[in-house]
Amino acid sequence: MKFYTSIPKKLKPYFNNEIKKYKIEYSNNHLEKAWFHLERAHIIGQKFPFQHTYVHWKMLEFGFKIKSLKEIKGQIFRLIFGGIKSFVGKIPIGNPGGSNVSALQSFPIDEDLHIIFTKAGIKI
Repeated sequence: MKFYTSIPKKLKPYFNNEIKKYKIEYSNNHLEKAWFHLERAHIIGQKFPFQHTYVHWKMLEFGFKIKSLKEIKGQIFRLIFGGIKSFVGKIPIGNPGGSNVSALQSFPIDEDLHIIFTKAGIKI
């Protein structure tokens, strides 16, 4: 069994870029665009406990911003279990992380994200 601890250096800039874009859109109250970048950050970082947990924390914050009890409850659940599942390598690949989808369901990865993983040497 492989334990995942920290995001690889080649992948980290892509994760950070999505978080940066999220913060810009969130601060400008462009919530749909902000959520889009948060989902992408989730897909990029979900194999790595710190990044995975951080994105779910931001999704919880987002749930409070939009006053969505469903999102808040879903993110609390994901905060409890998401980082653990990342650590042991048991994550649903491509899952965008929001409470509007099952926390256990895998999704196809968009081509541009697949290219990012390939460039970073990450096997999906």
